[in-house]
Amino acid sequence: MIEHLRPGTTAERARVVLFDFDGTLSVIRSGWVDVMIPMMVEHLLNLKTGESEADLTAIVREFVSRLTGKQTMYQMIELTDQITKRGGTPKEPLFYKHQYLDLLWEQIKDRVEDLKTGNCSPEKYLVPGSIELLETLKERGLTMYLASGTDEVYMKEEARLLGVTKYFGDRVYGALDDYKAFSKAMLVDRIVNSAEAKGEEFLAFGDGYVEIEVVKKAGGVAVGVASDEPHCAVVDEWKRSRLIEVGADWIVPSYADMSELKTALFPK
Repeated sequence: MIEHLRPGTTAERARVVLFDFDGTLSVIRSGWVDVMIPMMVEHLLNLKTGESEADLTAIVREFVSRLTGKQTMYQMIELTDQITKRGGTPKEPLFYKHQYLDLLWEQIKDRVEDLKTGNCSPEKYLVPGSIELLETLKERGLTMYLASGTDEVYMKEEARLLGVTKYFGDRVYGALDDYKAFSKAMLVDRIVNSAEAKGEEFLAFGDGYVEIEVVKKAGGVAVGVASDEPHCAVVDEWKRSRLIEVGADWIVPSYADMSELKTALFPK
């Protein structure tokens, strides 16, 4: 079911589509929050400030959620700020990022291995309807970009395993250790400045606020994917409220009802 937040809005003028990856196309990393938050809470508890685990969890959950969609490094920078604020001496943000990635790998390595060996089909770890959506946009001749806050080396491999790379060609971008070298905003600015498309000719799909906010600021339209991972069968209300807040024009839990989505985006 599609929620129309701005009746009459369409994507008829779209020429360029910006996709987020995790939670928008892929659910390989579903559950990452349950890895990142406890790791950070443990670091803060070790400072022995007297704050309860519940209080620290609430603090961490707030900033992790607020920064979701940006490069992972930004969440780690916030962690170092929280440690400093409590009188601790943090390590470099990159240390915490690598620690988190190591912990996350333990959770997802079997999923990746199953995809590599063919023990499961890519559909198991795709948001429902993803391939049909990508085919629809390809048939319309739209140029598609994939941009993620996940490290580029990992997300490119996961995109390949899920069979979606062919829709994007070399237009696949992920986070770098030099986090200032790439952002979704920089990508949109570059496309606009190259005259590949005007701002109002952008369409975005994302489950985090960043890609929605960037494209809306440029004058485009956006589909908020409020996916209740990993099943993506119903709308996640927290995601929904955040996506509405930054200007999403439509809210969907997945792309399972492609005919309705296609009509909403391209009524003509």
